[in-house]
Amino acid sequence: MSSHRLAATRFSRPRFALLVLAGAYPLITGILYVVLPLTGDWPIWQRTLVVAPVMVTIMIWGLIPGVQKAFARFINPVIGK
Repeated sequence: MSSHRLAATRFSRPRFALLVLAGAYPLITGILYVVLPLTGDWPIWQRTLVVAPVMVTIMIWGLIPGVQKAFARFINPVIGK
């Protein structure tokens, strides 16, 4: 019988939020650099209508899973350590 136990971890929302913010800021900035020149005379609500679906899609299927995989140890620290 093995004496190894799985260490208990706890999901850290503040750490996760910090990492998502660090990825979302350049993502949103990059999308705006692409969209704004193409929509120069559009009202802000129409620009947002273009930017939001692109941003959400990239975040849900790219940024967030990437953060969870790359920083799993940081966002799920071992309890009691």
